[in-house]
Amino acid sequence: MNKKNFFAHESAVIDSPCEIGEGTKIWHFSHIMPNCAIGEKCNIGQNVVVSPNVILGKNVKVQNNVSIYTGVICEDDVFLGPSMVFTNVINPRSAVNRKEEYMRTVVKKGATIGANATIVCGNNIGEYALIGAGSVVTKEILPYALVVGNPAKQIGWVSAYGHRLHFNDDGVAICPESNEKYALKNNIVTKIN
Repeated sequence: MNKKNFFAHESAVIDSPCEIGEGTKIWHFSHIMPNCAIGEKCNIGQNVVVSPNVILGKNVKVQNNVSIYTGVICEDDVFLGPSMVFTNVINPRSAVNRKEEYMRTVVKKGATIGANATIVCGNNIGEYALIGAGSVVTKEILPYALVVGNPAKQIGWVSAYGHRLHFNDDGVAICPESNEKYALKNNIVTKIN
């Protein structure tokens, strides 16, 4: 670990060994535990815990008060909103050690998880999905899906830029910001090149 390649506030705790990519910033009172891999140009907000063996891709933005538990993998360009929560055991008990039962949760490229959302372990989040603030995810989330509520239910689709997509009769939608086209077929959204 070479501290010259990234910034860590003096109050941050970084355990060895771990990998931290160039240009990453780790802010006040955050704790990076051993054997983590954090990509380039990530931003780890205030009061964040990154547990052992967590993997964060490039340009992951972690807002304040987030705990990323063992078993979580976030791909490139993921946004984790303030105080959102991951879990890693399906039936935790204080008196029962279940460290061998940690479940894996993958947040795919470009996905956003809103403030105060909860992701129940073992449920992967698809590419560019958008999880609304306060949602409780209890099942797999499709790529480009827009989900809200408790339990989270899909209410639509979003573009890679996070705008709601409105599909015409031919199953085509255009992002109002990027002008990229998307196709919806058999409940699967794909970007049209």
